[in-house]
This record gives sequence, structure tokens and C-alpha cells, in this order.
Amino acid sequence: MGQAVAYCRVSTEEQTQNLSLASQRKICLEWCQRNDYEVAAVFVEEGESAKTADRTQLKELLKLCRERKDVEVVVVARLDRWARNSLDHANLRSVLGAIGVTLRSATEAIDDTYTGKFMETVLSAVAELDNSIRADRSIKGMKGRLEQGQWTFPPPIGYLAAIDGKGEKTIMPDPERAPLVEKAFGWFSAGIYTKEQVRRKLDQLGLKTKRGHKLSAQSFNALLRKPVYAGWIVVPKWDINVQGRFTSIVDRDTFDRVQALLQGRAPALSPRKRNHPDFPLRHFVRCGDCGKPMTASWSTSHTKRKYAFYRCQHRGCITPRRNVSKAEMESEFCEFLHLILPKPEHMRLFRAVFLDVCKGRQTDAATLQDAAEKKVLDLRERKRKLDEAFVYRHAIDERTYQEMKAALLEQLNLAEMEQRDARKEELDFEAILNFAEFVLRDAGNFWSHCSLEQKQRFQQVLFPAGVYFANGAYRTPITTWSFSEIAAAEDEKEGLVALPGIEPGFED
Repeated sequence: MGQAVAYCRVSTEEQTQNLSLASQRKICLEWCQRNDYEVAAVFVEEGESAKTADRTQLKELLKLCRERKDVEVVVVARLDRWARNSLDHANLRSVLGAIGVTLRSATEAIDDTYTGKFMETVLSAVAELDNSIRADRSIKGMKGRLEQGQWTFPPPIGYLAAIDGKGEKTIMPDPERAPLVEKAFGWFSAGIYTKEQVRRKLDQLGLKTKRGHKLSAQSFNALLRKPVYAGWIVVPKWDINVQGRFTSIVDRDTFDRVQALLQGRAPALSPRKRNHPDFPLRHFVRCGDCGKPMTASWSTSHTKRKYAFYRCQHRGCITPRRNVSKAEMESEFCEFLHLILPKPEHMRLFRAVFLDVCKGRQTDAATLQDAAEKKVLDLRERKRKLDEAFVYRHAIDERTYQEMKAALLEQLNLAEMEQRDARKEELDFEAILNFAEFVLRDAGNFWSHCSLEQKQRFQQVLFPAGVYFANGAYRTPITTWSFSEIAAAEDEKEGLVALPGIEPGFED
């Protein structure tokens, strides 16, 4: 009696159809009995597509056939259980043939005769056609649901799978991860933290991937670029850009600000390496005629005397390469700052806003510190249990103990470092407020006495959309936050923003 192995497979979408694993197994075993074969093994593949070569049970089957020289036949209930692609079918058939094993279908007339081989080729082609039709229908159905605002992909980090009121699949914010994703967008949109700084803080707060791993730099970068967090479904290959029928985690303005920072369309507050210490307004001030950032440099005259100039070098500008002296450019900027002094009543409101924001940041700092302390306590408890297992219960050998102890100590040291970083600093908020008032009352004088980095930060804080210079004067399309936002608050106090500062635990 010859030896045979049976192979059974169902994909996820076929679980409810008349293709159960039990039925396939029974059909294969009955065929082996009728044809005098002893079943050496039955390989069962659950929820795998016939198109993928990464089928674990298929690999085990081929391994068994190579190792056992007495296996003569691989039997399947139908050829489409084996493969749904003619090329894959031929390749797998060739692999079996090379080790002296033949393929048989328990329900289809295939054998080594010319007719049998022809039928096998036809049946494999039919399986491929069927699979292609199914895939096309699936894609059309998916596109239709996407165009209607229904999310059809696996939930991204920060969302959970759910069912809406119509009984359709959707996504909803994850109570645990969504607040952390929202913080990530909020922190990065401020323009004063790098992606790596934000990623590290999220790691300290416990944001993990679905598999429980830390977010890599690449994964975090991808997260910040996903429109789904702003409530939009964007699939470029299908030309889909629609608002989703699910709750967003961040507002559209914050998301757009993050995209502008990622694409370099909005400058971050940290100084760029290409900036020269002699030209704090370089690449920040834009030409009032063409809107392009102005550059700056030193020039030497024929008398060997040096002059410092700002200029627009954009070829399409109507006034290209017009030089403006450094003294004039920066003097006019200070005067521009003097012209936008806030009203006294706005300063009082600023104090109230500032205190409210500080309170929120204290809460964030406390959350960060609690997470760090919990991590340290957990690692200390794991170390205690490890010591107990080795010293008192002798449950592990010394080598294993030393390896596990070293790994735990490394994690504990890192966690304690994070805990120290997360400790809240005692801040004199009254002194901070007094300083902020001084800055706002005499912004021009303050700017002129700052270092290069401080000037660049201050510029971006006051003018997040930049300023324009033309005909010897400055203008800005968006009034500074400290004046427009505070002024608007006389009618509506909600939605105020305060001077961006350093969040607790962030490296400056």
C-alpha cells in the first residue's frame, strides 16, 4: 500500500461556504481508501489565500515529501485548494515531480495521461480565472464603500474596529491609544519639537503598535502623514479623497499644520543649519513681490569693503536680486514689532490664558511621570521575582539567571532615566508671566538682544505664517497670535492659545 499526504485549505472568505476543512479532509481520506493509499499525514491550512507562497502547512508538506521517500501522492479535494494561479500551480507541480510525488484531485479527473494533464491545465486556468473575478469584485466593492466614506482597511493605531448604526463595519477612536495619537499631532504641530523627541515621549507614555512593539521612527513618520486621523480617506491609486463616516482624532487645522512642517512648507522653530548667525531673518522673511524666502550674504566692494545684504534671488520675481542692507532690514523689523503692541486689557487676559495653559501642561507632566513610575515599579517587581526564583526556589540555573538579570537591569536603568526626565520642575509662574509681559510690551528691543536661535524661535512664535517685505516695509497675512487671538477673545474666550513653550520632559 502506497503512502499519501492530504492537503486542505480554506481562505477567510470561504469559511462560511461549503468548503469546510472537515469536508475536504473526509473527501481526501475516502479517495485514499478507494485507491489503496495509506495516509501518512494531513496538512490543514486555515484562513490562507491560495495566491500566497507563505503558507506554513504547504511548506511543511513539501518538507515531509522530501524527507520521506515512500510518499507517492499528494491529494487535494479540488485543484483550487492547491493554487489559484496557473504559474504557481505549475511551479508547485514541478517541485513535487522533482522528488517523485504526483498530485491528485479527489473530485476531478486528472492523472498522468495526456487527457488528465490537459484537464489539470484547464482546471488550474479556471481556478485562476475564478480568483481574478473574485478579486475584481472585491476591489470594486471596496472602492464603492471607500467612496461612501466607509473605512475598509485594518484600523490604524489609535482606532478600533466597530459596527455603526447601519450594521456596517467602521472604526472608532481607541480610548487608550487615541489620546496619545492626539498628543503626538499637537506636540509636533507646535513646531518646536522634532519627530524623535515626540516619538520618545509617546514611548514613555506607553504607545505601542498592535503587536505590542515600540513605534519605530519610520512607523511614527507614517502615522503623522495619515489623513485618517483627521477623518479623511485618501487612496491615491484609486483617486479617492473623501471625508470618512467615523470620528476623527485630530482636527483638520492641526493635521494640515503637521503636513506643512513635514513637507518644509512651514518652518520649525529650531534654527536651520543653513542659516548664518549674521542674518537672523534669512529664509524667514519672504519677498513681498513673489512670496519666496529671502536669502542674505556678505558682499565685498571693489575697495575691499564688506557689506551685508538681504535679497530675493527668485528668477521669476519682478524685482530680482534687489539688495536691502542688513541694517535697514533688521531695523525695520524692530520698528514693525514696536507697531504691534497689545492693549493693556489684552495683557490681563493673556495672564488668565497663560495660567490656564500651565494648568493643562502640569496635568500632562503628571501623566508622563505616573507612566514612568509605573514602568519602574513593574521592572523592579520583575527583578524581585527573578531573584526569588533563583535564590529561594532554585527554579532556574545560574547562567539563565545572569542573562535575564542583565537584561532586566538594562531596562530598569533606562526606565529610571525616563523617570528622572519626567519629573515635574517647580516653576515660578508669576516670574514667567512678568517676563512674558515684558517681551510683549517691548518685542522689538527684546528681539534685538536675543541670540540667533532665540531670534528665530521668537520670530516663528509671533509670525507662524511668516512676514513679507516690500518697498521698505513689512506686512504679514496673518496677524500674530499674541494680538489677533487675544483681541478676538473679548467676544469669545474659547479657543485661545498661549505662547508655545517646552513641554515637560522634552529635550530642548
